[in-house]
Amino acid sequence: MSGKESKISFGLIRVIASAVLFAAFFAIYRFTDLNRYVNLALFVALYLFIGGDVALKAVKGLVRGRVMDENLLMFIASAGAFVVGEYPEAVAVMLFYQVGELFQGYAVRKSRASIASLMDIRPDTATVLREGKEIVVSPEEVKTGEIIVVRPGERIPLDGTVTEGVSSLNTSALTGESLPVNVSEGSAAISGSVNLSGLIKIRCEKEYGESTVARILDLVENASAKKAKAENFISRFSAVYTPVVVLAALILGVLPPLIIAYNDWSVWSKWIYRALTFLVVSCPCALVLSVPLSFFGAIGGSAKAGILIKGGNYFEILDKTDTIIFDKTGTITEGSFTVKNVVPENMRDEILAAAAIAEKNSLHPVAKSVVAAAGEADCDGYAISEKAGMGVVAEKEGDFIAAGNEKLMRSLGVEFVSGHESDTVVYVARNGKYLGRIVIGDTVKKDSAAAIAELKANGVHTVMLTGDNKATAESVAREVGVDEFRAELMPQDKVSITEKYLGRKNKTAFVGDGINDAPVLMRADVGVAMGGIGSDSAIEAADVVLMHDSLSALPKAKRIAKKTMRIVKENIIFSLGVKAAVLVLSAVGLAGMWLAVFADVGVAVLAVLNSMRMLGAHKL
Repeated sequence: MSGKESKISFGLIRVIASAVLFAAFFAIYRFTDLNRYVNLALFVALYLFIGGDVALKAVKGLVRGRVMDENLLMFIASAGAFVVGEYPEAVAVMLFYQVGELFQGYAVRKSRASIASLMDIRPDTATVLREGKEIVVSPEEVKTGEIIVVRPGERIPLDGTVTEGVSSLNTSALTGESLPVNVSEGSAAISGSVNLSGLIKIRCEKEYGESTVARILDLVENASAKKAKAENFISRFSAVYTPVVVLAALILGVLPPLIIAYNDWSVWSKWIYRALTFLVVSCPCALVLSVPLSFFGAIGGSAKAGILIKGGNYFEILDKTDTIIFDKTGTITEGSFTVKNVVPENMRDEILAAAAIAEKNSLHPVAKSVVAAAGEADCDGYAISEKAGMGVVAEKEGDFIAAGNEKLMRSLGVEFVSGHESDTVVYVARNGKYLGRIVIGDTVKKDSAAAIAELKANGVHTVMLTGDNKATAESVAREVGVDEFRAELMPQDKVSITEKYLGRKNKTAFVGDGINDAPVLMRADVGVAMGGIGSDSAIEAADVVLMHDSLSALPKAKRIAKKTMRIVKENIIFSLGVKAAVLVLSAVGLAGMWLAVFADVGVAVLAVLNSMRMLGAHKL
């Protein structure tokens, strides 16, 4: 049994044993004529058993200057109950306080376990090939360019590219996506993923400190450092509230008996008891614990869904966000060019083969998409030359192939049929004869339209910004249903447009993925980066990272933020409302120590249990 488990078991056993002894001692106290000093001795012994550690913490806190520590409040209230002869109430305060501590401790452990489960993605070792031998080393020791070997069942320790082998990867711990990802030679392999089937070899592209797994762990571990306004409010509130109520309790216990009958102990006893009850109620532990716990649980729950939120303050901002601005390429669309159509279709293979010969050596994304669609093309012996701003031509023993835009066709005197597609069009001619055109474009992600529709249904205004031409932008905007779009923009234009939406009561989010999005991600009220293919600079600049590169995670993040803030508000209103009512009742003598204990410990337990609902945030 671990140290933590044994500590939990001891706490539970102590509470159960104390509850049984308390019931027995209370029966003796109420229904027998046992000497009062014997009763006092029994209750003091039980008090020390159940609350001795609290009393010790109170004294240590007092010595260290923590005057308004909750342990001190409980100790003063319970010790005072002994002074006025209310022995059962004195022990009851400590007993129920310890019950509350058990519940609170359980809640905190569950929240920490939620975060700790993410720590399982941290690889312990890496098997690296050096001088033909497999050597097991720490991931921190592997250099970029080295080859690592990952067997089935092992976790990938570093980001890289598969150089050998075929397998499936479980990326659920990183992205929240349960479906495995198939990889083969040339595929990207993300650290933290689990290799499910075949042995693969991976060329390391990033050292451990820059790897995906290291960055995720760093983001989650440091997320709690950024407090939400609600958390800061509770800290400031407690710093003022606790001394005020302690002073009020002191006045309540001293001033009335001085005025009414300063020499009558029964009057003093009655008002001191009221003051002690007032003191028990005043402890703000329900707020101090439950509010941070709500954010802590939400951070862990979001991470399970592949949504990394870098601090509690961003839940508040996301909840207030009513405008979301999207970059187009790589955010709404896949970010990679593919051949979408060939006209005429009955000459598809011939047109693609001819274009591939001309485009074979080009590094342009459009050219790569043509070559990929054509497959193998025999371009040996062709002399290829580029026509700046128009396209490329290839020539071999009288065979002349041209692939490019309308300008290229006109310059060569080729009669062609102009296309009116909004995507990029490559016209292909061979030996002066027009063959047809290839339509190439960036495809919209399958979930983009649904995600944007859900956001709009919840009152979010959606805007798309892109550097692409207006026709392409308009086509994508119409397909996914954004409220408005701007095209042909430079990076600085995105910043200036976003700034027009800032400075309002409600907030503005920007969602992007590229290196040119980093400035606007930092400028927006909340920046959201697409984590899987997003650039390092975009992820570092963002406040929220969507690890699965799926826009469907964005409405989920909004739902999580909304529920988190609703639970925080519920806890604040409920805790303050109950405490205010019982404080008034205790001041006028209508609430005893038992009700005071509920107003403190009971409310704290209920608030903590309410906060624990955020542990299931990934299911929203």
